[in-house]
Amino acid sequence: MTATNPSLDLAGGADAPPARPRPGRSSARAGETRRKWFEIIGLTTPAVLVYVTFVLVPMGFAFYYSLFRWRGVGKPTDYVGFDNYVLAFQDPIFLDALRNNAIIVFGSLVIQGPIALAVALLLNRNFRGRTVFRLLAFVPYVLAEVTVGIMWKLLLADAGTVNAMLESLGLGFLVQAWLADLDLVIWTLLFILTWKYVGFAIILLLAGLSNVPEELTEAAQIDGASWWQIQRHVTLPLLAPTIRIWMFLSMIGSLQIFDMIWVTSVPAVRSLGASATMATYMVDNGFFARLWGYGNAVAVILFVISFVAALLFQRFLLRRDLQGAITGRAK
Repeated sequence: MTATNPSLDLAGGADAPPARPRPGRSSARAGETRRKWFEIIGLTTPAVLVYVTFVLVPMGFAFYYSLFRWRGVGKPTDYVGFDNYVLAFQDPIFLDALRNNAIIVFGSLVIQGPIALAVALLLNRNFRGRTVFRLLAFVPYVLAEVTVGIMWKLLLADAGTVNAMLESLGLGFLVQAWLADLDLVIWTLLFILTWKYVGFAIILLLAGLSNVPEELTEAAQIDGASWWQIQRHVTLPLLAPTIRIWMFLSMIGSLQIFDMIWVTSVPAVRSLGASATMATYMVDNGFFARLWGYGNAVAVILFVISFVAALLFQRFLLRRDLQGAITGRAK
């Protein structure tokens, strides 16, 4: 005979059927799940409606109108397909605008980045008057783009302050038509853009430096590291995510730059492509020339270039900042 264990019999044994969940508990869980979904839908629906209404719908209309030769009056009927896109890439002025945007993107990253990093590292140190210097570095960014454009347009005029100062200092050989020279105007505009937006990069990097733990720098000092070694091996690696975010914002802003170029540049020079960007080209050839279909095609091209650039940047540079984020359900 096999002895039976009373404790196993009372507990149900190994072969006993599993306990069924209580109906009240399962219904409570289902009710909580429904309530969470109602909350999510209720909170996201207004944002989704705004996004669809003011982003997706205009994008759809822009693509639709870009397929027509349309002057903005009446319903578009002259369907041309992708001819507007072909015409854009065959126009040398538009190709010059693409080149100028590439120069601004590359120049902004290469010039503004090192300047902003050097100034931010200096302003991050403790010294008297640091707050005043931080404020002065941020002042150009606070000024409106139209104000900055008009100011520099007056300063760089043929009889403006800059040329007058060069003449008075005996440097008349440096006098230039800063905004009218076809070979010089894009570099002049790049200088103005650097002066305007480097303050934003400085403030952003200072915010990133404030998150660097002081314990790490103090430990490096105790180990005998110099100030430059601390910045290179401690500060810069921890500041890398902030630098990448600034690079992303600077790249997208440079691709879509309009107001500063529009106000500062000379219309005759811009019409020749020397100072045109994709945004100014779109307004000149879409709004003022009343070629709405063609202008919408340029707008779609600008969107696609910006969107692809953003995706590539996020895929290859911002990806490392998201590796530690929770992207899926824990298993």
